[in-house]
Amino acid sequence: MQGSAMHKQNNTQIAAGLEGYVERPTGTGPFPGVVVIMEAYGITAHIQNACKRLAEAGFVALAPDHFHGEVVPYTDGAAAMAKVAALKDDQLVKEVGECLAWFDEQSDVKRDARGIIGFCMGGRLAFLSNCRLPTRLQAAVSFYGGAIAPGVDPDRFGRTPPIGEAATMQAPMFLGYGADDQGIPGDEHARIAKTLTELKKRYTLAVYPGTGHAFLCEERAAYAPAVAPWAWRESIDFLKANLG
Repeated sequence: MQGSAMHKQNNTQIAAGLEGYVERPTGTGPFPGVVVIMEAYGITAHIQNACKRLAEAGFVALAPDHFHGEVVPYTDGAAAMAKVAALKDDQLVKEVGECLAWFDEQSDVKRDARGIIGFCMGGRLAFLSNCRLPTRLQAAVSFYGGAIAPGVDPDRFGRTPPIGEAATMQAPMFLGYGADDQGIPGDEHARIAKTLTELKKRYTLAVYPGTGHAFLCEERAAYAPAVAPWAWRESIDFLKANLG
């Protein structure tokens, strides 16, 4: 683990016991606020870069450190999965709520303009947060969020799939997947689309050809440089359309 070094890169105190990384646009605002949920590796350079990209697009971007200072090397998938297995949905959603409360205290963040975007583990949490914090979010983006509708209950980590809570969702949802992601096959996309359509929820489901899991992470071999700018543009346009 590389926890101590990366922990120093957290640059804001979100709440008691919760630090994070924030990037702000230039200017005085106010700007929409977006919670950025990490992959299963911690507050990596990739997550910091995602915050910077969102700030350049006009959002105050805040990434909570759900691992509380620890960063898992991308080469140690087993350690990352062990971290995921130890996390509890109730605590994770509580920390997302603390980020939204932090936005409320910032003079440069608009009222009623809150979004969330997550990747991998964070994509699932973005979906779940949209279900459990329905009056506090105005837009949600999930990139390759696994185990949203895996077809088994509980999932392999013993968690209840969040698709069962989708009836409470209010904010529009953007879901982005790699067409070649072996961990999230097309039948899972179909279960999500069927449920959200039957519940009459507003959503966009985008599948990107020639990409696997984690295709937006520039630090990993799965990075798809020809597709990533396209996916980022679509998701940022979605956030702008719904957050103003």
